[in-house]
Amino acid sequence: MSTDEQAPEPGAAPRARHEDPYARALAKGRGPLYMRCTDGGILLSEVDRWCAAPDPADLSVLRRCQGAVLDIGCGPGRLVSALRARGHVVLGIDISDAAVARTEHTGGIALCRSVFDRLPGEGLWNTALLMDGNIGIGGDPRALLARIGSLVAPDGTLLVEAARQDVDERLNVRFDDGRGHLGSPFPWARVGLAALRREAAVTGWQTGDHWTLDDRHFLALRHRRGAGSDHGPAPAGS
Repeated sequence: MSTDEQAPEPGAAPRARHEDPYARALAKGRGPLYMRCTDGGILLSEVDRWCAAPDPADLSVLRRCQGAVLDIGCGPGRLVSALRARGHVVLGIDISDAAVARTEHTGGIALCRSVFDRLPGEGLWNTALLMDGNIGIGGDPRALLARIGSLVAPDGTLLVEAARQDVDERLNVRFDDGRGHLGSPFPWARVGLAALRREAAVTGWQTGDHWTLDDRHFLALRHRRGAGSDHGPAPAGS
């Protein structure tokens, strides 16, 4: 989930109407959609881009995918569908029923699962994806990277989209549509390239290429099978 600093209705307190703004935005295929932090900060979620066809930055990632691909936090499934059209075996996972439904509607295959749930093909995926800021899943990047290490094949690749800024933050957030509809709170993280490299180093990943396109930042990681980690996976959402 890519983020920015645009805020809906500055200074206005949100009304406590608990709905699912994320599912509503996916159903419409457009925003506005925000992530409201408990400290008062606001992050913009780029739902319009997620529901569109892959853009040049997305394509730069897809070209690096090899073999069977697992898209973690696949959202509306633009990458799952594009990879399937390219002939890859590909599976998306997301904890949102709306995301899974949209992925399937666009021709992809997805399961409503957390990355920390039991998954098909554990230890066999050639490539895993953490796009749109999904290194933030669960609010614990180290636990997430360790878990993905158990999902990919020996010498498997993880392609990660990092935050635009040089940040390393742990947050509690909820989706907000800017009209007073709030989702339930969940843990999240924002991780820039420097912090991502640090977390990768202690979870059995070797850093490879990094590239930037359209102000989006990506890093390729190669798993070193047998490398130790001091932080195993914990239950969290995808």
